[in-house]
Amino acid sequence: MPRSSRSASRYTLFAEAALTSLVVLCPLALGGAARWLLWPLVTLSGAAAVLAAIGAKRQGQSLRVPLLAVPLAVGAGLCAVQLVPLPSGVLTLVSPEAAALREFALVPLGLEGARPVSLDPPATWRELAKHLAYLLAFLAAVQVCRSRTSRERLLSAVVFTGAGLAVVGLGHALLGMKSLFGVWPWVHAQPTLVTPFGNPNHLAGFLGLASTVGVGLALTRRQRARAWLPALAAGVSGLGVVLSLSRGGIAFYVFGQALLAVLLLRQRRASSEGATPAWARSTAALMGLLAVLMVGAYTAADGLWAEARTTDSVEKLRHSKVSLWPMMAEAARAFPLLGMGRGAFEVAFPRYQSEPNPNTLTHPENAVLQAAAELGAPGLVLLAVAVWGFLRLLRRGGLETLDLAALSGVAALALHDLFDFSLELPACAVAALVVLGAVARPRERASEDPAWCVKPSARVLVTGPALALVALVALVPGRHRLEDAEAELVKLVTSGASAGEAHARGLTLVDRHPADYLLYRLMASAHAARGREGAGEALALVNRALYLSPLDASSHRVAARALLSLGRSAQGFLEYRLAHEAGDASVLLGEALPQAQSLASLTVLTPRAPATAVRIVDSLANTPGRMALALEYAHWAREHFAGEPEVAALWAREARLRIIRGELEAAEAARAEVERLAPDALDTHLLRAEVLRAQGRREEALHSLERLLARFPGNVALSFQLAAQQLDAGLTRRAKETLQALAPFITDYAQRARLLSMEAACLEREGLLSRALERRQTAARLAPSADAFFAVARTQEALRRYDAAARSVHEGMRHLPPSARAEARAWAERLEGAERERVESRRKALSDDPRAEELEYLLRNPPDADGEARDTH
Repeated sequence: MPRSSRSASRYTLFAEAALTSLVVLCPLALGGAARWLLWPLVTLSGAAAVLAAIGAKRQGQSLRVPLLAVPLAVGAGLCAVQLVPLPSGVLTLVSPEAAALREFALVPLGLEGARPVSLDPPATWRELAKHLAYLLAFLAAVQVCRSRTSRERLLSAVVFTGAGLAVVGLGHALLGMKSLFGVWPWVHAQPTLVTPFGNPNHLAGFLGLASTVGVGLALTRRQRARAWLPALAAGVSGLGVVLSLSRGGIAFYVFGQALLAVLLLRQRRASSEGATPAWARSTAALMGLLAVLMVGAYTAADGLWAEARTTDSVEKLRHSKVSLWPMMAEAARAFPLLGMGRGAFEVAFPRYQSEPNPNTLTHPENAVLQAAAELGAPGLVLLAVAVWGFLRLLRRGGLETLDLAALSGVAALALHDLFDFSLELPACAVAALVVLGAVARPRERASEDPAWCVKPSARVLVTGPALALVALVALVPGRHRLEDAEAELVKLVTSGASAGEAHARGLTLVDRHPADYLLYRLMASAHAARGREGAGEALALVNRALYLSPLDASSHRVAARALLSLGRSAQGFLEYRLAHEAGDASVLLGEALPQAQSLASLTVLTPRAPATAVRIVDSLANTPGRMALALEYAHWAREHFAGEPEVAALWAREARLRIIRGELEAAEAARAEVERLAPDALDTHLLRAEVLRAQGRREEALHSLERLLARFPGNVALSFQLAAQQLDAGLTRRAKETLQALAPFITDYAQRARLLSMEAACLEREGLLSRALERRQTAARLAPSADAFFAVARTQEALRRYDAAARSVHEGMRHLPPSARAEARAWAERLEGAERERVESRRKALSDDPRAEELEYLLRNPPDADGEARDTH
């Protein structure tokens, strides 16, 4: 038999095996996210393409190059163009943004060489390798799928890989395992269905494609004994889609099934009446799949309802990933000609981010925006060509049921990528390309368009190995990853290396990743640690970081430190405010406020938020020695935010500060203003009771609080204030009853600690000091503070446990700034002196005692924290 008549050459079978290995390996490699995957991806794709071409030559077949291969090939060419170093003038014409980055950030650092268009060249090198690997895999699949047997085997690999992943996820769920195979825990991802995929959206995309193709295989096989296995696999994969709880994955999977039903209906109408039984089988298969989906939906009803509630309103949808699209479109508009570089979105996007986001955005999660941002206008053209090529396949004559199922699955996956980025990772990309290759295969008839076919000549056979070699070479510069560079510089800066060492290594890393703001900020922080000496260099570097990421809170914090070192307080406190507005919740009260010594500094520090001003007033009032500044600031803040709803809270804070200072007329005036602004608020009534109490009208204040408690039963703040006033009035029993009624409404440790402290005060009034001490110690453990430990010390001192009291004072001193520890230190010294006097008096009393053993025991075993002797034996 001549070679041309053979069903498949052994080389074609080897190519099929290579493609099957890719289909199975990519999902297992963490859904295609494993860093080592690119090397076997390129190797197996290249091997498959070469073996398929050799098999075609030995069988006398031509090689078909479908239209869908054009976007892959041209995309690889665009990646190569983006990597070409360009002189400054040419770069300005081609990519003004890349040229501006070079002039502002790199040239002043001595990096004056020619730069490519890509803002992250190593990432673009990796994308070049991926594009070439995808092209080779697609062309190999087109050739291998000439044979029906090979085609069904290759598609079966997709189907059963999906079913296997779903079974793995179900097994983890049944066993209650949260880590992969009980060995590898997910660090950042929290997938609902534990599989090698960390992202449930990507898992749903892959399983949806596998399930849809499985339906096509089940309908294609005439014998029921051969059809039940792919049908079962399709059902298991569909169940996995539902249990993944991916909203987009489920929605587009259902769309894929609906599209397949429509295409089968059209096929039935266009075919002869003999196809009616096939249509009946199709209906039965789709109804069976629908039943599986209903079972899955019932099983995961609670999770699905919770996911659905996250988008049950326009407002919630506005705050989803869709809300980020305008910012991403703005980033794409900045690179109209050749894009920012394939794969460079993660490092380039922070420059155009206009709203704070705690997450690192690696992809736009929209295929159109991805192409526009990374490849510019040519990327949109390639995307249009890909859509056109897909529609040509869909309109192609003679499509079988399996072809329709394959196209339906790919269409659903591609549309899902309008809200996700599954096709950016090899697992879904390879599976989709293999499935498309099965549909784009040459037909058996001789009417193929010769424009899309080439003879497997020696020159053509060399092309495959050459492209694979280029892809492998591209992986060498592509081995440098952004996260590795950042981790290396973080380790160098935090390990105590000199600023010069960090700067020198940072320049090397910046040369590789010129648009990564974090590298500049890390170098700046190394210089800022030198104080005034390194402040100038730190500011120069942090300005570059803020140029690349204006909303980076940590960069603003580094800039503030450098400016304060140089004595530029106004600019420094402004940077602290910008850090707060960029999302750093702790910078104002934790770092900036202790350094603000004047009202002018505080006004610069205050953001456009009255609620933050209220917190600043509270922090100042609770800091020893800053009461006057708190009052001055509260006065400024209520005038500055006049007309805002929160201004009543500022008046209330000022009234309470006036009460503490004994300025009762001013406190009464502030209270009247609070009552005018918020007459029905509970805090207004509480403030009135506080003013009455300060004015000596304790009985009236107490009665007003008791009446309020009847209106607001269980209110924590009201109950605490009532109990405090009852204690002051000597009504200990009523105070205890108030606290007991409040106990069920306590919600956090701070409230529990306050409750215990007030119960301790009641017990102290009753002379039960030991029980009071237990409660105070528990309160100090729940909410450690200087006041809590000092309260413990006072109770211990009352029990004459001076040594334990001194230790409690020292523990409380740790929660005070060094400048406020003098009084506490004197207290501790007095307690230690009292303990020494107690021991000496006891020693003297026992010195004449004939029972010397007791004295010896006392000397060997000093008393512990509770005043009891410790047995050292």
